[in-house]
Amino acid sequence: MLTRIDHIGIACFDLDATVEFYRSTYGFEVFHSEINEEQGVREAMLKINETSDGGASYLQLLEPTREDSAVGTWLAKNGEGVHHIAFGTADVDADAADIREKGVRVLYDEPRTGSMGSRITFLHPKDCHGVLTELVTSRTEH
Repeated sequence: MLTRIDHIGIACFDLDATVEFYRSTYGFEVFHSEINEEQGVREAMLKINETSDGGASYLQLLEPTREDSAVGTWLAKNGEGVHHIAFGTADVDADAADIREKGVRVLYDEPRTGSMGSRITFLHPKDCHGVLTELVTSRTEH
């Protein structure tokens, strides 16, 4: 069962400048940063708040480390902005299977490693009214 909005992914050309905007404008600080070589991104997670289920909600700022990454090609086509929305779940495998049975295309056969050691998969935007949707099980939940 989906329990919260885990994060909203925002694609950007300059991670440092985008982090500074969110810090100086809204007071959000970087909770975690990393480079995900598999996905070809450098990212910063800005914690917004805690949630009643023990998780948290974040903004995930994404800068491509290579032009051929999914975020790199998306930026080239669309420019900066909201890239995806992610819902938290205690069991990404079960929820992905349940959603697949409802006719929604799940992009990964097996969940992959995401930010902060999470397990993730994505749902096809054409099946989700134009929204790239991510399912996330936080490291603390698995």
